[in-house]
Amino acid sequence: MPKIAYLGPEGSFSEAALRALTPDAERVPRANVTAALEAVRAGEADGAVVPLENSVEGAITVTLDEFAWGDPLLIVAELLLPVEFSLLVRPGTGMPHIKRVYTHPAAITQCRNFLARELPDAVVVAAPSTSGAAQEVSTPGSPYDAAIGPAIAGEHYGLGELASRIGDRDDTVTRFVLVSRPGPLPEPTGADRTSLVAFLRDDHPGALLEMLSEFAVRGVNLTRIESRPTGDGIGRYFFHFDAEGHIAEARVGEALSGLHRLCSDVRFLGSYPRADRVAPQLKHGTGDSDFAEAADWLARMRTGEV
Repeated sequence: MPKIAYLGPEGSFSEAALRALTPDAERVPRANVTAALEAVRAGEADGAVVPLENSVEGAITVTLDEFAWGDPLLIVAELLLPVEFSLLVRPGTGMPHIKRVYTHPAAITQCRNFLARELPDAVVVAAPSTSGAAQEVSTPGSPYDAAIGPAIAGEHYGLGELASRIGDRDDTVTRFVLVSRPGPLPEPTGADRTSLVAFLRDDHPGALLEMLSEFAVRGVNLTRIESRPTGDGIGRYFFHFDAEGHIAEARVGEALSGLHRLCSDVRFLGSYPRADRVAPQLKHGTGDSDFAEAADWLARMRTGEV
């Protein structure tokens, strides 16, 4: 049975994602994303499930940074998890009793309308995690009357759902990834995603355009691009890319080779099946057979064949 670390404590959205991705795994909660990934690097866990981006809040920057630094890790799977928040309370608590609410800042942002409408006079306090907030509210003598978090947290900590689906948007999702130590890649499925980090060799006009062109000229569509500071001074950044396709495919492999020539470092983060199973729409001339035919043509020209 594989041992999989996740962003805890128990009852978190990350645990719900882990249950969906690897239902038979031994679940190992960790206090934060860094600790979950370090458990994999140290060999204390076979993998980790961590959030990568949210459809409302955007990228989870701590996860992006962890992938860029330290021993390499590989993404082997992803999941799009609907984010549904509930108002969790101890038995016997009603709306009039709620004076202090405890939850993660992202939940505060995503439940702003509900809080303004239903609990306009309540004090809302930021917590390290939604599951940690539920755990705190369940503790006897807690100064908080309610937590906002996933229903799974209420199940873990004996809290009831006073209100469910309280988020301002019904279509919010978080993308979670399953990460392992470097090893064999998942086989291409025809609906894959490749993730990588690229570091500029030097800052000059058109540097980002040069990187993007490596994908564009080969018909590789980018599904996400994020810049993050290197820490070496203002204006110095590295870039995270998600691209359609698998590194085993010619167009993706050649794009990564082109980046490798341009950049001071390219960290390959994995090629894995897309959670939405969307296959790329290939432009004429960008399929594997097109690249193979072009390579054969070039070889014949170099040997003087007509």
